[in-house]
Amino acid sequence: MKILIVEDEPMLRDGLADLLTGAGYHVVAVEDGEAALARGTDPTIDFLLLDLMLPGVDGLEVCRRLRRQRPRMPILMLTARGNEEDKVHGLGAGADDYVTKPFGSRELLARIEALGRRTMGDGPTAEVIEFDGCRLNLGRCEATRGDTTTGLTAREASILRWLYEQRSRAVSRSELLETVWQAHGDLNTRTVDMTIANLRQKIERNPAEPRIVVTVKGVGYAWGRT
Repeated sequence: MKILIVEDEPMLRDGLADLLTGAGYHVVAVEDGEAALARGTDPTIDFLLLDLMLPGVDGLEVCRRLRRQRPRMPILMLTARGNEEDKVHGLGAGADDYVTKPFGSRELLARIEALGRRTMGDGPTAEVIEFDGCRLNLGRCEATRGDTTTGLTAREASILRWLYEQRSRAVSRSELLETVWQAHGDLNTRTVDMTIANLRQKIERNPAEPRIVVTVKGVGYAWGRT
């Protein structure tokens, strides 16, 4: 797997490059948003490790633009800020996961491995579900309604996959955090709600009245109803 590191602090950038190279990954490292946009469209780049705070074009804008061009590429965002709003904004911009600085090497490697595995996959190359007029190709991270195809993030595809697999019951926000984010279930769950709100904009006929990802009051979410 080839990872693009975008980090403006030279010591951290070099340290990340050494860590990932030592773990067996191929690495390209750049220092600003403009360079990230230029290199991130390269189809040989498999994974983006992106700092939130960058000179010039910031990490959120880089994430938005590359997500539009590379809908299937996993994006792991690095942030020095621990507050919830920054994390929500990062996920809203299209990031699949985030790590707050300072972070441990083992945690970072585990998150990269898990996100890469979920995206690039051990399972079938195509997982297609058709529901309420929407064709969800989870293997390709795409949603098609009519003549319009929209890219899904790896995390959005994972949410849909889990809800579909558990469609006989409701799934709590904490369970989604643990299974999809691989985070502690007692973390603030607004992250889940924001991600699902963005997902509904892509897949629902009417996001205000969702039929694919439905809210179960007092519990969380469930696969939809026809």
